[in-house]
Formats: sequence, structure tokens, C-alpha cells
Amino acid sequence: MADLDIDNNLAERVLRTVTIGRKNWQFAGSDAGGERTAVIYSLVATCKLCHIDPFAYLRDVLDRVSTHAASRIADLTLSGW
Repeated sequence: MADLDIDNNLAERVLRTVTIGRKNWQFAGSDAGGERTAVIYSLVATCKLCHIDPFAYLRDVLDRVSTHAASRIADLTLSGW
């Protein structure tokens, strides 16, 4: 028999961010604004899953992207960073 947790706090905390985000998405301004918001939420969530500080990653990538060689664009992805 498998051991099961008596509560599901982790699942509830994850869903809470979606619920809070839903309220914020109402004020995205347009469909395009909502899509941009979804991209940012996805990027931040992926950073967290990879144990990378989202603010540090975004700051570094935005500082380097304009001068970075196109042939080395993989260096700016989460897996190459």
C-alpha cells in the first residue's frame, strides 16, 4: 500500500497562483496583452521548475540579447544559461 499525504497543500498553493492570475488577466487591456502575460507567467514558472531565479535570468537575458550573436542564441535559453 502506498503512503499518501493527508492533505494536498502543494496542489492548493499552485492553483492559488492561477486564481490570482485570473483576476489580473481581466485587466490585461487586450487579447495581445493577455497573451504576453501568459508568456511571462510561463517563463517565470519554468524558471522556478529549473531552480533559476526568474528576475536574475530575465535581467541577464535582456541585458545581453541586443549584442548577443545570433549563432549562439542557445546560450540565452534556460537550458543554456
